Formats: sequence, C-alpha cells, structure tokens
Amino acid sequence: QLQLVESGGGVVQPGGSLRLSCVVSGFALDYYAIGWFRQAPGKEREGVSCISANGDSTNYADSVKGRFTISRDNAKNLVYLQLNSLKPEDTGIYYCAALTTLQATCGARARYWGQGTQVTVSS
Repeated sequence: QLQLVESGGGVVQPGGSLRLSCVVSGFALDYYAIGWFRQAPGKEREGVSCISANGDSTNYADSVKGRFTISRDNAKNLVYLQLNSLKPEDTGIYYCAALTTLQATCGARARYWGQGTQVTVSS
C-alpha cells in the first residue's frame, strides 16, 4: 500500500494559521520531492509549494511566498506545510503528492497523491 495522508486542516479566521501534515507509507520518502497543491470548488488545482527529496531546496507560488513554509522529516516519513497569515482566497482542499523528481521542481509529474485536507478561511 502506497499512501500519503494529509491532516491538520480546519476553519480559521483571516490572519490565522494552520499546520498541515502529510504522513507517507509504502515507499521511500527519500527518493521523492514533495509538492503541496490546493483546489477550490469550481477551480483548477494549483501548485502551492514543493521541497526537494533531501529538503535542501524549496519553491513557493507567488501567492503564498512569505506566508507558507514547507518542510520535511524523512526519518519520520512526514512533510509539513505551515500556513500563516491566511486569506479567504487560501480556502480549498490541500493535497500532498510525491513528485517524479529529486529536485524542488514543482511542475514535475506526481506519482502518488494524498486524499486531501480541507482548509477554510472565513470570518
């Protein structure tokens, strides 16, 4: 069984924070860059951030740069996305995915996907 399972989503007010987690099982996390994506109802999925397989390089979408932070702990099979200064437009389902690259190349094809966790930013 090859799985990524996201957690940590919820409902927060604008300006609030959330910490999303992605736990991986069934494959060697060390071999994959990891990306976070999000999708709002009626909208196409968009890339948010990605991190290289060894964690030494990261990239962010312009819309979240300076507010979100991606990190990973390969020994614990965990990838995180810290969401700060949240805005209503950050609302959506957030997915983590294992990318077919070792580098922080956010546009690389995803090999494995999680089921998503809902983030809602509303007053």
